[in-house]
This record gives sequence, C-alpha cells and structure tokens, in this order.
Amino acid sequence: MKSIYITLNSIEKVKQFVNTINTYDSEFDLSSGRYIIDAKSIMGIFSLDLSAPLRLDIYNDDCLEAVKQALNEFIIDPN
Repeated sequence: MKSIYITLNSIEKVKQFVNTINTYDSEFDLSSGRYIIDAKSIMGIFSLDLSAPLRLDIYNDDCLEAVKQALNEFIIDPN
C-alpha cells in the first residue's frame, strides 16, 4: 500500500477525481481525520471535510505510477 495526499476543493474536482479513479481496477481509500471511505464513492467523498488535505491509500502497487500521473493535478505535499 502507498499513500499520497490530495486536495479536492471543488465539486468539479470531486467529479473529475471519481471519474479518473474509477478507470482503475484496484482498491482505493480516502481518509480525513478518523473517517475512511471508498475513494470511488462520490457520496462518500462529499461526507468528508474537503477543505483539508485528504490521504489517498492505493492498494495495488502495479498501478501506482499510472494513478499518480493521472491524479497529478490533485496531489499536494502534506507539509
């Protein structure tokens, strides 16, 4: 498993993220604080605090680089 941090600070970004992440046959979780949801669930994403950085957990190392490249515009440095 590998984790990256992303930001989804608008409705359009959430829709674009979900459309992109659903093209991969892998498991992904998004977490904010103590809440963890399926990253492929648009309703779940809207239940999170979108004003803060979100941690995306990628469970398939085989598609890690492709996912990071596809989501490049959402990736942030958590520090």
